Amino acid sequence: MYSYTEGLSVAWDDIPDWSLGVAQQLLQAVHDKDPFTYHHCCRVGRVSRQLAAAIGLNEFEQAVSEYAGLFHDIGKVKIPLEILIKPGRLTPAEIEVIKSHATLSAEMIQHLDHIPFFRFMLPGIKYHHERIDGEGYPNCISAQNIPLFARMIAIVDAFDAMTNSRPYRNPLPEEKAIAEIHAFAGTQFDPQLVKPFLEIVPKIKVYSHEVVRKEVVVARLAKVA
Repeated sequence: MYSYTEGLSVAWDDIPDWSLGVAQQLLQAVHDKDPFTYHHCCRVGRVSRQLAAAIGLNEFEQAVSEYAGLFHDIGKVKIPLEILIKPGRLTPAEIEVIKSHATLSAEMIQHLDHIPFFRFMLPGIKYHHERIDGEGYPNCISAQNIPLFARMIAIVDAFDAMTNSRPYRNPLPEEKAIAEIHAFAGTQFDPQLVKPFLEIVPKIKVYSHEVVRKEVVVARLAKVA
């Protein structure tokens, strides 16, 4: 259905052996500051990989998708905790601070962009809050100009945020979250990705050992969390 790296000489062997160590180091810092964000990143990484497989991306691209999902919110370690977990409504200035996390997340692995594996995941991290209608951030890009991995993570991220609790709100029922994804297809979300995403929703909360064993990163991170 999709191919992000078609024609490029990349393969499973092009994932550096030390990538897991990078993920562990960065996500440990997230865990130390805000355990919710850590677990959110792990879930988004897991489901982003599932979505990549569902739309026919190859093994390398599935791994890129998983890592991009894992790293999409790591920039929140640089957001003041009083803003990050504030129980009340954010001020306009605080909203702008929160919105900086996507760029901050990308900047935290920018120094690795000479390595194809990390270079491919950077757009997914930086642009996961862009919207199909061009009303997102940080660059207000729209439609197919938004990189594929970013369009994928946008859906996974929103669904996970809606269906999990935070100090300032309760989770939505799964049916309501699905309805929201449907409602914003074509404005916030890529409608071509909404259908395959909703098809994998029943699998999202299946955390059997067999499912986890097949994952690239999340299973091993869970052992040290």
